[in-house]
Amino acid sequence: MYYFILFLAIVFEVIGTLCLKPNIISSLLLQVIIVVFSYSCSFGLLYVILKHLPVGVVYATWAGLGIVSVALFGKFFYKENLDLAAWAGILLIISGVMVLNLISKSSVE
Repeated sequence: MYYFILFLAIVFEVIGTLCLKPNIISSLLLQVIIVVFSYSCSFGLLYVILKHLPVGVVYATWAGLGIVSVALFGKFFYKENLDLAAWAGILLIISGVMVLNLISKSSVE
């Protein structure tokens, strides 16, 4: 259950970050509302999760998967280029998050 809430926090963070790019929405006011709403939801959900999971695991997962998601969405929706080093970095981030959540004893309280 907590990891589903963390997933929702990541989704809201990614939406907010993607909406920071200028001129993706015709109305600046709507863009600001979406960004503020998305980040508010994301941080609110993080607050709930941090009552039950370690801060290091939660933040590393939230930030890492958020970075990977934004990079991939940027490539496919904004036609931003990812070179070999970027792909290697993405794989390292995913690997690190997986090790932290699946192998490390840090994720267990």
